[in-house]
Amino acid sequence: MSELVARLGASQPKVSNHLACLRWCGFVEAERRHRTVLNRVADERVVQMLDLAQSLLSDNAEHVAACCRIDDAR
Repeated sequence: MSELVARLGASQPKVSNHLACLRWCGFVEAERRHRTVLNRVADERVVQMLDLAQSLLSDNAEHVAACCRIDDAR
């Protein structure tokens, strides 16, 4: 989880909460190995959805970057 915390720039409790929701919904699976918990995508369709979202974002990156509403939504 520390990798996710660092990459997302979010607090550990917040990431943990989100992972718990994703596990409960069946989007993420967790595997405990001693003191380490490995999280992975549980359904390949989630990966496909993320790839599609990344593609859409890339196609519209200039507009997204110029959008003045992004900072207001946080």
